[in-house]
Amino acid sequence: MAINLSEIAKKKKIKYFLISYVDFFGVLRSKLVPSQSIKEMQKDGAGFAGFSTYLDMSPSDPDMAAIPDPKSLIQLPWQMDVGWLAADLWMNGKPVDASPRVMLRNQINKLSKKNMYLKSGVECEYFLITPSGDSIADHNDIADKPCYDQSALMRQYDLIKAICDSMIMLGWGPYQNDHEDANGQFEMNWDYSNCLVTADRHAFFKFMVKTLSEKHGLRATFMPKPFENLTGNGCHTHISLWDGNKNLFLDKGDKFGISRKAYNFIGGILNSAEALSAFFNPSINSYRRIDAPITNSGATWSPNRISFSGNNRTHMIRVPDAGRFELRLMDGSANPYLIQAGIIAAGIDGMQKKTDPGQPLLVNMYTDHHNYPNLKKLPSDLEEALEKAFKRIGLEQCGVLLLIGIYQNADGIINDLMGTKSTIKPETKTVGIGSQILKELGLTEIKLLATPVKYPSLSGFDLEVIGFEQ
Repeated sequence: MAINLSEIAKKKKIKYFLISYVDFFGVLRSKLVPSQSIKEMQKDGAGFAGFSTYLDMSPSDPDMAAIPDPKSLIQLPWQMDVGWLAADLWMNGKPVDASPRVMLRNQINKLSKKNMYLKSGVECEYFLITPSGDSIADHNDIADKPCYDQSALMRQYDLIKAICDSMIMLGWGPYQNDHEDANGQFEMNWDYSNCLVTADRHAFFKFMVKTLSEKHGLRATFMPKPFENLTGNGCHTHISLWDGNKNLFLDKGDKFGISRKAYNFIGGILNSAEALSAFFNPSINSYRRIDAPITNSGATWSPNRISFSGNNRTHMIRVPDAGRFELRLMDGSANPYLIQAGIIAAGIDGMQKKTDPGQPLLVNMYTDHHNYPNLKKLPSDLEEALEKAFKRIGLEQCGVLLLIGIYQNADGIINDLMGTKSTIKPETKTVGIGSQILKELGLTEIKLLATPVKYPSLSGFDLEVIGFEQ
């Protein structure tokens, strides 16, 4: 029976709905819809201008329809008259393939054709910082090894309780909260689920943590590496593949308790790890976490090589228990939907090709990586990650390239990365993001390292170009 949101609104006393989607950059976009209009919105969707957010669209494109998924409904625990809904994007009567949630659905459909589905759980790490963002919120949190520090945890009890109580109310099955390896850093865990449910909850969790932190006079950040000398924010993901009630990754006769299918799945991820970094580590700041220098605590807890092991946290992939594995590559800036979509895509590739991941390494990869010179190193910056992604597209002779905000010469960018001639023509220059940052920094006059070109949009941010340097 179809879920009627109008009837649910009456029963749960919901006055407004947030119809939401996540764009490429992982930003949650929403419209607030009164309950009396939800019937129409459930059928036709809420209208959005795609170009106004980080999606592969132009101002000339028609409106998108964000059609809410009623199964995703979350009633805000701190604002019970508001219901949150994850939405799928449609345009001209067809799903928007570039929508991260649609991308995940497409990968789920590929698995379903093989009578398989992915279950996953995420470990969300975040920092509690001052409202200004210049330091951690708790100035008494100064231990050299602060992980699991009870006193530091309990000083933030009111906020942690509020978040955990919310997850209990929502039925997520939260089971532990802890102070993590960095001063000011925390992690909260809840039960694993179907990967689409996990992605929806992951997106909502980040919104919830930030909102409740603000209500407590603090600020929360999932930024990969907000402080140079402290451990960064990972988003470790636990993965298993199922057919009905059967865990296809479970093999009790194996040394680590995982099946040949699981090994092939791991092989696919290892084989695609360099390219996946562009999605799992999507910001410049991400690469201050990957293979970072030793932190105050003595370890970064982030991978430095493309490797897998048993219950060993120094590797990119570890197998902590029978029937599942943990992927430790992604960080707090990763898109919740692209995490799950990337895992499935790489895993399917590994299973189809029966990719052998090789022998697991049982060493401390932080100290012994130099003994394994043939192991591939993870990309050291975003440019290298994008280069690996482009090369993988070329190798597979298929794929999708999304250029968000083409600057001076799209052909030049692609030529440099692919070594081939592009047929893509440069579009109107977009400098809005950089302009906003410069304005926030209080700058009014700038000199551009570029050829002399007019940027009329800069004036809208009170920025004046006083010169060019090639």
